[in-house]
Amino acid sequence: MTEIYIEISKLTDKFRTMAYGLTTDENKINEAVQELMLYLLQANPEVIRSIYEKDGILGITRYGAVALRRALTSTRSSFYYKFDKYYTRIDNYSSTITYDVLETGEVIPNRNLYNLPNEEIDHTHNKNLHKLELIDDQLDKLDNWYDREIFKLYYSGETLDSLAKKTKISRNSLFTTIDKVRTIIKNELNEDV
Repeated sequence: MTEIYIEISKLTDKFRTMAYGLTTDENKINEAVQELMLYLLQANPEVIRSIYEKDGILGITRYGAVALRRALTSTRSSFYYKFDKYYTRIDNYSSTITYDVLETGEVIPNRNLYNLPNEEIDHTHNKNLHKLELIDDQLDKLDNWYDREIFKLYYSGETLDSLAKKTKISRNSLFTTIDKVRTIIKNELNEDV
């Protein structure tokens, strides 16, 4: 498997070139290619091995190209949520900063990214964090580890279809388990989750 990973590491420049067809932002390209490499390293080794044995490095390149295209174009990709959405919000905020003029004539920004958390407390965010902590507590109290882990996997961003493929558990069984855990948590917390 090590030789396959060595071959994959040699594809970095090729993937970077492919990414230029989707965006010209150098930082975004570097982040996306780095995420792709991490994705390939964390992927199921048997899947990577079978692709490599069937089509060689060309198969890995095609597989990586599809993953890279999804990362850079889909708003449902993990890359979008980790990087693109986060940095877009920061850029939008930084462009709305207003300035105060002091009596001395000095112009200063009245808000900046460094003191933002100290200036305002987002109470809705704190309430959501509190709810998430309550849900985690309820998950820890579940007797069945299987139910708990399936629920965590689903809410970490997996779809039922992708979860079914990875775990080899039927989609209907996964849905039943997730729905059962959701109902338990709702009953315990006496509210909608």
